[in-house]
Amino acid sequence: MVDTNLFNTLKERGLLYQTTDEEALKKMLESGNPIALYEGTDPTMDSLHIGHCVPFCILRRFQQAGHKVYLLMGGATACIGDPTGKSEMRQLMSKEQIQDNIEKIKNSLKIFLDFDGENKVEIVNNADWFSGLEYIDFMRKVGVHFNVNTMLTNEIYANRIKEGGLTFFEMGYMLMQAYDFVHLNEAKGCTLEWGGADQWGNIVAGVELARKLNFADGGKREVVGATNPLLLTPEGKKMGKTEKGAIWIDKDKISAYDFYQGIYQTPDACVEMMFALFTDLPMNEIKQLIETDIVLAKKRLCYEITKFVRGEEDAIKAQSMSENLFTHGGDDAPVYELKEIGDGINICELLVLTKLCSSKSDARRMIEGGGITMKGERVTSFNLMVTKEDFEDNSLLLKKGKKSFIKVKI
Repeated sequence: MVDTNLFNTLKERGLLYQTTDEEALKKMLESGNPIALYEGTDPTMDSLHIGHCVPFCILRRFQQAGHKVYLLMGGATACIGDPTGKSEMRQLMSKEQIQDNIEKIKNSLKIFLDFDGENKVEIVNNADWFSGLEYIDFMRKVGVHFNVNTMLTNEIYANRIKEGGLTFFEMGYMLMQAYDFVHLNEAKGCTLEWGGADQWGNIVAGVELARKLNFADGGKREVVGATNPLLLTPEGKKMGKTEKGAIWIDKDKISAYDFYQGIYQTPDACVEMMFALFTDLPMNEIKQLIETDIVLAKKRLCYEITKFVRGEEDAIKAQSMSENLFTHGGDDAPVYELKEIGDGINICELLVLTKLCSSKSDARRMIEGGGITMKGERVTSFNLMVTKEDFEDNSLLLKKGKKSFIKVKI
């Protein structure tokens, strides 16, 4: 049974940003017939942070609505690397590293997508079809339809051109990604490609290639491209990282507390979209929460996303730790074990060891700005030596600002 209200849901929640043909997309999703769609991911890392997961939250809705979802892992395109927004060429990866990343990412994505059910998500790898293509055949079929002058005006290549380092190698990326759409349309019946707004140029290239091939060989490729808005801070930076590092979705890369606190650092302006993406709360309830009390809304957001990504047990634990740190002085704070202290350790060195600060210069800046407290008192000197006498029951609570805590034990 197909949910015919999906188009309205995407629009209401602000998850549909651009489309090559909105009326055609609306007709597809309201027809009552399941469609096949795909989203492409280049496996350039072995894990995903919260910012990477925006399209997967939306693919989850497509799968739940009864549509067939394909996840394209770019085993071939990752060998080149997407030049979008890059000032220099990506580091080349080995095929073995790419395959290892694919396996690890698939395991992470089980949080969002069902790979085992009746309407399971299927993974496809463009290395499977590009490895069998002759270069001359590919250029005759695909390359002939791309105008270099037009390609160079695309923002995909803007930074690389500005730096004067765009290579022919990277120019091929758009051709390959465009051909992915044509191939998956013919082989799997995919009529929709979904992606983040930064992939708009590549997605349009695929739709245009299908149109040109239809004209050239009389094909009947009916395809639509669509994007979701990017999860951006008010400063225009992609979300997914905090001053303490990436908000990874893999449990072995980040603690439940740090994950929860990372979500809490979501800028107020982004809270509504985070709710819309990662929860199923009705939009009127979300708006009411935010309008009534943004702090309580963010706490609810932290709990809901932590529960969704890591499970209810971690969500309850992280929520309890966070509340405890604010109200009881940190009985459940994350612990750093200091093997030895000797005659003492400089406060800046200790802050770096515990990763409250990224460097000694960062520690000095935080201390000078009044952002570091020890045992509830503000640290005023970066020459302070922390000794055994500062520890109570072999533990010492350090705080950075209002959101970062660590309990040091010896």
